[in-house]
Amino acid sequence: MEAVILILGLLVVAFMALGVYATVKVVGAARRGVDRTITQARRTVEDTTLRAKSYGQPGVGGELAQLRLSLRTSMRATQEALRAGAAEDASLAESLGLFDRLSVHGHELDAELKALEREPDKATVTSRLPGLKERTARITGSADSLRWAARDRARNFADDELSALNAQIDVEAGALRHWTTVTEEPMADRDAGQGPRRAQEAPEEWSAEPDAPGAITARDPRQRATYPWQKTARRETSN
Repeated sequence: MEAVILILGLLVVAFMALGVYATVKVVGAARRGVDRTITQARRTVEDTTLRAKSYGQPGVGGELAQLRLSLRTSMRATQEALRAGAAEDASLAESLGLFDRLSVHGHELDAELKALEREPDKATVTSRLPGLKERTARITGSADSLRWAARDRARNFADDELSALNAQIDVEAGALRHWTTVTEEPMADRDAGQGPRRAQEAPEEWSAEPDAPGAITARDPRQRATYPWQKTARRETSN
């Protein structure tokens, strides 16, 4: 009895632990989904703000906003392209690792540009703009190179697959059309070979059969066969 109670207690504890684990997983997944949604919403708002500043705010502030917008757009597009390609092409894993290292420099530059937007000393910011533009161009150039290389690789694979598919379809189409040569040509050859034979067989078809019996005619008595036991007929003499 005590063993049964112990087993039931262990089962209750196991079910409670399993329920707690499932609850934690569900809450964690929901929290990650909410965080992801908040991050995307914040990113969208920030990009919209940067776009508005780059077009509507003249001077240093507008140039900094344009640099941040171009940097963020290039890095996000490259990240999406590499992650989508890595799911189908395992060789892009190394490229994705290189992009992660590049993203560190991109985040540092974005944070620096964001801090300079609130910098009151506009003259110092203006003096640093050439170096900031060069860094932005180097990072975005590397990101664009990775992105276009991944796209070219995917397109080349698609072209090779399409070429192979076209070749298979051409072979199949040729096999489907092969019935015209297989059926019509032998029929023509057979008709051509049977033509002279039919011409030769035509007279035999209308002639008398070789095995047919001849007409019945009366036998000549003089040619009647004689046998040894038969007597020779005497000639009659006149007295």
